[in-house]
Amino acid sequence: MTKAPALVECIDLYKSYEGTFESADETVEVLRGVSLSVAAGEMVAIVGVSGVGKTTLLYVLGLLEQPTSGQVLYGGQDIFAHRREAQLAEFRNREIGFVFQFHHLIPEFSVLENVMMPTIIAGWPRSKGREAALKIMTHLGIEHRASHKPGEVSGGEQQRAAVARSMVMNPKLVLADEPTGNLDKVHAEMMYQEFVRLNEIYGTTFVIVTHNEELAAKMHRVVHLSEGMVQANS
Repeated sequence: MTKAPALVECIDLYKSYEGTFESADETVEVLRGVSLSVAAGEMVAIVGVSGVGKTTLLYVLGLLEQPTSGQVLYGGQDIFAHRREAQLAEFRNREIGFVFQFHHLIPEFSVLENVMMPTIIAGWPRSKGREAALKIMTHLGIEHRASHKPGEVSGGEQQRAAVARSMVMNPKLVLADEPTGNLDKVHAEMMYQEFVRLNEIYGTTFVIVTHNEELAAKMHRVVHLSEGMVQANS
């Protein structure tokens, strides 16, 4: 069986922060030489206790933060080399979807408008964005909530709207940070099944940070992070 090529890869990744609340002179090293390769179409869970750098790694992979040193490669190209912030933002909006523990839906907008937001940022015609949003909302079973405001739908529906927003541009990669953290066991399992379906339908690559051991065990691969380093791949 031919191994799928790497979609995203990080090489010897370091990330540190200068200054803390305790000491302005202190340097906190969060990532310490992380190397990780994620194949196209793969579903990977990143696990580890709080404070080991899981979310920081996700933010660097998602181009929300730049590494202190090391490389992040997309399709074999160093994404941070010779690119300005505007170029990184355009790439991020087009190629990467995000799902967070707190859905970050805009309360004044309808569910449909929230899902459409990446297409609006990208400058798509409104009709095209609306069509794409309704299509993914239908896959996730929330198309009937299109005209509702986020506060008028359930927590599970809000999170599915956040997933729909992450998928509306048909990105190659979706990064999810504790996506089931605010859901009960039943809805967490439903969310996992949605990820699996989207992976099967669209071939989307998922990298998921989670404390949910049952969810992690169902991924294609589990990466264990400890003290800012990859300790095991399973």
